[in-house]
Amino acid sequence: MSVTVIFIDPRGKPVETAGESGDSLLRVGQAAGLPLEGTCEGQMACSTCHVIVAPEWFERLSPASEEEEDMLDFAVGARRTSRLSCQIELAADLDGLTVTVPAESNDLRRM
Repeated sequence: MSVTVIFIDPRGKPVETAGESGDSLLRVGQAAGLPLEGTCEGQMACSTCHVIVAPEWFERLSPASEEEEDMLDFAVGARRTSRLSCQIELAADLDGLTVTVPAESNDLRRM
């Protein structure tokens, strides 16, 4: 099943994308060309895939693990609703999920 995700890019522009149930939010964002580096490829060894989840969606997500919370301590611009996009798995109940890619995000793969 296709799951719609709305990313707000670092300049504030909405980018509507779609992924399949089971896809990671990181991969969907990367496929849409957003600056989500994901250096550790989802192993929670970096915070380069940090996103800010819209408050109305934050409580709908599975809680962050202690390891994810520890990595978010290193994320630039982290907020109460920050998450690592590699740890968010899309599901039908997340259709319409809205997340912001922080202005401080920098994808070194593009330089």
